[in-house]
Amino acid sequence: MTPVRLIARPLLASTFFVGAVNALKHTDKLAPKAARMTDRVAPLVRKAAPGAPLPTDARTYVRVNAGVQLLAAAALATGRAPRLASLVLAGSMVPTTLAGHAFWEESDPAAKNLQRLQFFKNTSVVGGLLLAGVDTEGKPGLAWRAGNAASLARKDAKRLAKDVRREARLAKAQLS
Repeated sequence: MTPVRLIARPLLASTFFVGAVNALKHTDKLAPKAARMTDRVAPLVRKAAPGAPLPTDARTYVRVNAGVQLLAAAALATGRAPRLASLVLAGSMVPTTLAGHAFWEESDPAAKNLQRLQFFKNTSVVGGLLLAGVDTEGKPGLAWRAGNAASLARKDAKRLAKDVRREARLAKAQLS
């Protein structure tokens, strides 16, 4: 791991540790804001996955989101599955940002400005997480490796076919 990644990953994860611990400590305070999002999304999820054991209250969703963020932040900070952890954190930021920083619903100009700032800070963090999610650390990505393996297999097949034709010609010449 490069020194930049060694420093950047824990720094990026730190906001999730702080936010998740805060969410766990103040679940009751955050649940009404989360309810704006969960009340809309939960019925859609229940339709998509009928019979799945899904929570019914916003408090549980706040806790689950905090738990997911703690686990993914720990994975990102320690370099364990950092690409997956980054993408999980980015996904968890979408409902968190929409529910927690709905600046368009504020009427007070000062509060609206503060929520707008927090909203765009979160979208910036999502951008960083998306970049971390595609960071291959200088190693070829899965798509490149698959394409390269296919290319090598085609070349090997052509070489093998050429060798078989040459051997067949030699065998025919010896029989004649």
